[in-house]
Order: sequence, then structure tokens, then C-alpha cells
Amino acid sequence: MLTLALESSAKAASAAVFADERMLAFSIQNAGLTHSRTLLPMAESLLRGLGKELADLDRVAVSRGPGSFTGLRIGMAEAKGICWALEIPAVGVSTLEAMAFGGPVLDGQTLCCCMDARRSQVYNALFTVEGGRPVRLTEDRAIGLPELEKELVASQEPWILLGDGAELCYNTLDRERVALFLAPEPLRLQSARGVGLAAIGRQAVPAGELMPAYLRLSQAERERLARLDRQK
Repeated sequence: MLTLALESSAKAASAAVFADERMLAFSIQNAGLTHSRTLLPMAESLLRGLGKELADLDRVAVSRGPGSFTGLRIGMAEAKGICWALEIPAVGVSTLEAMAFGGPVLDGQTLCCCMDARRSQVYNALFTVEGGRPVRLTEDRAIGLPELEKELVASQEPWILLGDGAELCYNTLDRERVALFLAPEPLRLQSARGVGLAAIGRQAVPAGELMPAYLRLSQAERERLARLDRQK
């Protein structure tokens, strides 16, 4: 089974190609260019290098959130477009879970996956590693940094920080009360490699059933609701 994995939830965009459970190729672009310009050409280039083309794909895996509203919409739209054109199914993967799969997965480790959600919050999920695979300790959530710190301190575990919010947590949370470690940068950021690994064994669905998981309203929607409240 040939799977194209796409990741566009933050500044970096990436694509990977998997044959069953084996990654054949991977590419990442972290220069801040618009994902709509980079994601599909990156995927097509990987396939050409493997002597393949889009028509050879059996399914597409994509990060469905949380993350950048614009980035997620681009990735989801491109995944759906490919799937509809080729009449193949799709797999939507939590961005935070994909982070955990793409990180340093050694048994017994505890992983704190976090993305900067602004307003002193992070998108976060906690995992432990069992049998070489991340196992969830929490659901995906938007959580304040003080609340996250209390939770990590109470666990009495050392935590490996993953994601584009890892440095924020490392520099903000009290490292005298909780042991925090930054994952090496190549393993820290969310990537299509993690998306592909997280999608292994997952049931694919028709592309029309893919739905983003934003976790909270966009800034524009929050401002609109605030204006409506003021007008009451």
C-alpha cells in the first residue's frame, strides 16, 4: 500500500511516502513560504524520485489539527483534492499524536507534545511510550501554561518536549519543579514522517469525511463573537 503523508499545521511543511509500514522518502521545508506553494510540488517531487506518480497512491494521510487554521486548511484541501481526483480514501491524524510518533520513541519515556496557541496557552497532549509506540495519557486540548505546569509537576515524571511550542514550555515552565528536556530539533517539529507512522494500521475513510480539529475558535471568530456580545 502506497501512502502519501502531508503535514502543514505550522511553519514547516513536509511530505513523506510510505510503502506499507516503511518510509521510502521524506522532505521538509521550513523557510516560511506559503504551504499552498510548497506542499504539492514537494509531494510530486518525492514520488518522481521513487519512479512513481500521484496515480500510484492508495491513500493519503494528513494532519487534521490542532494547529494553524490556514495551514490545516491548505493541507486538508490538498489531501481531499488528491483523494477525490484518484477516488482513494484518506486518513486524518492528530497533529499532536503525529508529533509523538515522529519523536524519540523509547519505552518508558514520557512525551509532552505542545504547539504555541498564543494567549499563554498551548495545544497539548501527553503520551507515554510502550512497546515502541506512543500511548495517550490525555486527549488533545488547549491548556494554559500554569495548568500544564501543575499537571507535569504532579506526575513526578521527566518529560521530553516536542513540537513548535517545546521551547516556549522549556523557557516558561519551572524547571526546578519538573524535569524537562528538549527533543533534538530534527525530531522536535511536527512532520509528515510522524503523520505517516501514526496512520499505520488506521482505517481510511472517504475524503469527504475528513474534518479539521481546531480545538478553539479562530481569532476572527472570537472577535466577531465579542462584537456581538458588546451589541447586546
